[in-house]
Amino acid sequence: MNTNKIYSIAFVILLVASILAGCEDDTNTQGPTTKISKIARFSSGEELLKAFEEARKTGRGFFGGIMEEATMVKATAVAESAPQAAGDSGREYSETNIQVEGVDEADIIKTDGNYIYTLANGKLVIAKAYPAEDAEILSTTMLDNFYPTELFVHKDRLLLFGSASYSFGEEKQEIGMPVKEKIAPYPRYIGVMSVRLYDTSNKEEPELLRTVDFEGSYLTSRKIGENAYFVVNSYPHYYRAEPTAEEIIPYYRDSEKSEELKPIAEPTGIGYIEPIQAENFITIASISMADEDKDVEKEVIVGSGQNVYASLENLYIAQTTWPRYIIMGELKEDNVQKTVITRLALDNGKIEFTGAGEVKGHILNQFSMDEYKGNFRIATTTSGYSDNKDTSTNNMYILDEGLDVIGELEGVAPGESIYSVRFMGDRGYMVTFRHIDPLFVVDLKEPENPKILGKLKIPGYSDYLHPYDETHLIGIGKEVDASIDADKVHTEGAVYYTAIQGVKLAIFDVSDVENPIEMHKEVIGDRGTDTPASRDHKAFLFDKEKGLLVIPMTVAELKEGQPKSMQGEFVFQGAYVYDLSLEDGFELRGRVTHYDDDEEFKKSGYYFRGDSSIERSLYIEDVLYTLSSSRLQLNDLDDLERLKVLEFE
Repeated sequence: MNTNKIYSIAFVILLVASILAGCEDDTNTQGPTTKISKIARFSSGEELLKAFEEARKTGRGFFGGIMEEATMVKATAVAESAPQAAGDSGREYSETNIQVEGVDEADIIKTDGNYIYTLANGKLVIAKAYPAEDAEILSTTMLDNFYPTELFVHKDRLLLFGSASYSFGEEKQEIGMPVKEKIAPYPRYIGVMSVRLYDTSNKEEPELLRTVDFEGSYLTSRKIGENAYFVVNSYPHYYRAEPTAEEIIPYYRDSEKSEELKPIAEPTGIGYIEPIQAENFITIASISMADEDKDVEKEVIVGSGQNVYASLENLYIAQTTWPRYIIMGELKEDNVQKTVITRLALDNGKIEFTGAGEVKGHILNQFSMDEYKGNFRIATTTSGYSDNKDTSTNNMYILDEGLDVIGELEGVAPGESIYSVRFMGDRGYMVTFRHIDPLFVVDLKEPENPKILGKLKIPGYSDYLHPYDETHLIGIGKEVDASIDADKVHTEGAVYYTAIQGVKLAIFDVSDVENPIEMHKEVIGDRGTDTPASRDHKAFLFDKEKGLLVIPMTVAELKEGQPKSMQGEFVFQGAYVYDLSLEDGFELRGRVTHYDDDEEFKKSGYYFRGDSSIERSLYIEDVLYTLSSSRLQLNDLDDLERLKVLEFE
């Protein structure tokens, strides 16, 4: 939660949108319109330079062009499910909590049911995981000049995403990679997003097979089958007054092809979308994890990526454009924030631009977007503030296969902003926050004519929503007591920041869309209590069949007599393990921690930053594994007895 949200909190609504895309009719043989455009590309380096120079002069700029008609690859609906697998090991184990079934997301820990692969203190660690009595760390790989952030595992291959910094120029390059003199005749330092492919057949000595470097920063990635797709944001170079087009284009190298850093693409190979901000470059690339000799596919577009959604067949990149634009040198006033959506088709590693669209407002995160039955759904907030009032409103749009808006619901919950969104098949859910939480139910059975059916008022809000089943949701957020320091509120309709209390877990029954109810509620700790699962869905472990819910938690509690407006003192950090069912709600099975005493809590102060804080959890059969930067710990899943601790170096 950012500072503005804390101090002008104006929202508490759980908006449930029943997105019924309509019943399929087998007699209807006419398909949807497939209006799509090829991406326009710069005709020369001079044209590319002109677009960026115009953007530099105005602070924000666009480059206009003509986009040609093309045929679109039809999208297919994908379902969401709980992260559970049997895998090649033959064992039952949990996987990374993902948004779309079949579309894996990189994380700091992965398992195949036999081994655990994780990142700890900037190193790659591979451990024998099961059975518990045989668990041990098999290898710890040092990663010089490379700072890993996430990883994928595919059979005996492992892919690391991270960052590195290189320097080169007239003097000898620090990492020994030659660079063309005509590109950099002067000393230069660059940061790269690096992708590294390892062979892990020998767990004790993983072998580096390939390194691919992209100048810029890593945004996110997805894995479909053996292919990993990822997005990189890059800035143009301005090291002298009149650079060439070749100089402002970000650098790239592939160890399979050459040790030489060079521009990632020719100017005429770089695309743009009309209109688009010519301030950054965005690269969408793919690499095969099964074949290290296969070419890296990449598409370079002028623009920047902020949030990404991927289905099995398409990847959508969202970026916000702000009210004041320049189009072909002409000033244009537009007082509405917009989200530009870029779609690329994914096909066995191939990447192809297939369309672009836009809607009003900005989005919260990847869960604000969804693809279903050929349509794209998106929820946005149009923010604003005027006359001591928050004038923000919230919207939901449905776009067809041509990325044209065919249905819209605008102006929902004035004075509030979106805190969480979840689409589940024919339904969608959107949470905003004020001081009480109305649950709006929106019927979108007819995509062209959405309408609100009913609402439920409950205190608190949810930062993350997760499907329990088709008609029930799990919510994770904060409890709110609007009566606390109500006299200190200076913004109409808001609550003072001290009204936000402990972490709230809830189960919502939305089977009756006109009368949704909060079935169960659990509040953990007092003000200051927090969970990373509210911000990072990968920290959330849920298995419906096992009735298992595991959430990392930092708990703060007030001393007797202290007012609720105060922040509590930190007393615990670890994982809360629940038995979860619709009948009984949240039943605490127990807690797991990596702290052997309370010394870290005594000296924590206002913020708690311990090296042994649990960040992730997973299970293999009857063993719960929890991860912190100091250890991998094994506990019996039934009684939570500690079985073994694997300390990291």
